[in-house]
Formats: sequence, structure tokens, C-alpha cells
Amino acid sequence: MRKRGSDNTFALLAAIGLHLLLFGLAIIGVWFSRAPTAAGSGTAVQADMVELGALSASTRAALAREPLPVEPDAIAEPLPDAPPEPEPEPVAAPPQPLPEPAPQDAVVPRQQQAQDIIPDPAPEQQEAARRDSTNPLTAEREAEARRRQEQIDLTERQRQQEAEQQRRLAAQREAEERQKAEREQRQRAEQLRRIQAERARARREAEQAEARLQQIADREAARAAASAAAGSGGGTAGGAGGGDANLRAQYAAAIQEAILRQWRRPDNIPQGQRCRIRIRQLPGGEVPNDGVTFEGSCPYDEQGKRSVEAAILRAQPLPYKGFESVFQRNLTLNFEARDR
Repeated sequence: MRKRGSDNTFALLAAIGLHLLLFGLAIIGVWFSRAPTAAGSGTAVQADMVELGALSASTRAALAREPLPVEPDAIAEPLPDAPPEPEPEPVAAPPQPLPEPAPQDAVVPRQQQAQDIIPDPAPEQQEAARRDSTNPLTAEREAEARRRQEQIDLTERQRQQEAEQQRRLAAQREAEERQKAEREQRQRAEQLRRIQAERARARREAEQAEARLQQIADREAARAAASAAAGSGGGTAGGAGGGDANLRAQYAAAIQEAILRQWRRPDNIPQGQRCRIRIRQLPGGEVPNDGVTFEGSCPYDEQGKRSVEAAILRAQPLPYKGFESVFQRNLTLNFEARDR
């Protein structure tokens, strides 16, 4: 709690008054301590005490000489007895001056830090403040200022609330978009899985259908060959028909072997797996760059198909000499994957 300037002034005046009182008491004590002058007749004798060492050499020599004899007539008559001097009355010791108070012994406690002097408002200011407090216009202005400040505070709070609401909405929209993206990703993954499963099932069904068709074709070819042999009634014709079938089988085996010499089976293609390939070739066994196509039932993946196509192009010209009678421009080959 701060002290007023009037308290400091009072303490200063009290300290000055105390010092003046002590100074007056010291003067009075010195005045009363002076010895009273002894009353008596005659001239006062004064004597000065001088140390022998302080005298000059001539003075010390004069004092060392014997005094001259004094004539009897020169002896003065003794003076009448003087009354005894009165004994001096005992004088009380003068009062000792009181020691000046040290800062730590002062009446006012020593302050650790200087205090700010709070000036008292002038009477005019106090009167103006009272008039303003009782003035209706001033009260109305203060009320209007408070209303404006409250409106400003309310507007600021509303702005902060709107900003917070916008942040919450943005965070909610972001979370919804993230959840939507995750759902779409799961849906795409599920759709891709279904497509792959359908393709694998269709591939298996096509392979099975192709195998059945091949079996039917083989039976029909055997039946036709048997019918032709029985209808000709001669061994020469039957031998010629059988020779064409054998030559076609040898032609297919020669092409298969030529391709296998240029092909290395990938690890993802199992041993013995078959793939139907259509090869478009020219007389002499030349194959154009776009002359190799794969049927939809081929189970090889894209990498495996490309490796077989590259092996066919490297193996050209395909076997032709000796197989002119069974040569086909558009050849369908049932390629079988195996290691040489």
C-alpha cells in the first residue's frame, strides 16, 4: 500500500523538530556547566605554566644562577590573613547530547524502494469530476460509449464463432471426402477382383470348351479318315490319305520344335500348358511382324504371349521344304509349353 505525500512531509518535519530540540538541550547544558566567578578583593593573579624544554638557553641559565641575598629591611610585612576561598559548589555534569538517529533507527521505517508519489487531485479537478458524474450528458455519453464497446465485443465474438464454425465445417467436409475416397478405392479394388475372377473363370471355360472341340475334331477326323479308307476299297488310296495326315502332324511338330528352340519358358507358365496361336505366313516360311495372334482362350499372360511371339519371329523362316503339300498360309498351331 503506497503512502501519501502528506505522510512523508509529516515525518520529515518531525525529524527536523527532534534535531532542533536536541540542539537546544545541548546549548542549555553548556551554559549551566560554566563555573561561577569567585568574588574577592584584589587583583587576580594569573600564571602560565611553561615547560622547561620550551625555554631558551639564556633563560635556563638565568634560572640556574643562585638568587641574590635579600636585605632584612626589604622584607615586606606580611599581609593580613585573607579570608579562605569558598569551596566551589558541586556542579552537575552537563547533559550529553543525544546521538543522531541512524537511518535504521529512524521513526519512519526505511523503505527498500522509492515510492511513487501519488499526487492528490486538485480541488478543481475533484469538483470537475463530481460535476461530470452528476451531469446527465456525461452519464449519457458514458452509457453510449459502453453500448458501443459492448456492440464491438459482441461483433468480435460473433466473428470468432463464425470462424470456428467454418473451421469445423471444413474439417467435416475433409473427413467426408476422405471417407468417400476410401470407399471408392475399396469399390474399385472389389470390382477389379471380380473382373479378374470372371476372366479367370472365362479362361478356364474357354480352355475346357477348346479341349472338347479338339476332341470332337479329332474324332471326326478319325471317322472321316476311316470312311475314306473304307470307301476307296484300295490300300493305295488309304495309304495316301494316311500319309497326308502324318505329314500334317510332322509339319506341326516341326514348327513347334523350331519355336521351342528360340523360346525360354517363363516361370509363371506351367510345363505342358497349351495356347492356340494363329500364324500368318508366306510361302517359304516367312512371317510378317503382325502375323502372330493369340486366341482368347490362351491362358498365357501378356508377358508370356510376347515371349512366344518373339520366338516365332526369330525362328523364321518356319519349316517349309518338304511340307509344300500341307503348307497353310493361315496356320492354327496348338502350342505346348515345355523345356527343350
